Parts: sequence; structure tokens; C-alpha cells
Amino acid sequence: MKSAFNMEKLSEQQITDALKTLPGWYFSDGSIKKIFKTVSFPATMGFVAAAGGFCQRRNHHPDYILMKFREIEVSFSTHSAGGITQKDIEIASDLEKIPL
Repeated sequence: MKSAFNMEKLSEQQITDALKTLPGWYFSDGSIKKIFKTVSFPATMGFVAAAGGFCQRRNHHPDYILMKFREIEVSFSTHSAGGITQKDIEIASDLEKIPL
């Protein structure tokens, strides 16, 4: 299925294969997710700000859930495609570059 942005929805097997290269990321409820753990609340907020920069550059924005003061869950899906696309995998890879 293609979206208005020509992003093809990935199959579950493609998602599983892609997530093998992204430690801690998993597929659940139609999104790819990871819980990032930091050393402090300020570090958590710094992570959110840094992630926001990556996301804004790609014009692809996550859902965040603050789990605890040092843990935040990040969740991506491409709503216009109705699932996970390569864009989600790429932004997850970007977030792996942020120091915790």
C-alpha cells in the first residue's frame, strides 16, 4: 500500500528484519517502539529535545510517553501509509545516535 508521500508499508517480516539492526526496538500495536533509559531527568528532557531535531528535519514525529523520570518510550508509525515504512526505520536509526 502506498501513501500520498509514496512510502510503502512494510510487511511484518520486513519490519522484523529491519529491527534486528536496531537494539531495543520492537514492533507492537502497529508501531515500532523503544524505551530509552537515561541517567537523569534533565538527560531525559535533553534526549527529547535532540530527538525533536532529528524528527523535525525528517518531518516525521513520534509519540512520546514519559515512563519514569529517567525513561521515555518513543513510538513511530506512518499514519498516511497505515503502518510502518522505511521512514520509521530510518528515524529510529537516527535516534540511536543520540547519547544517553
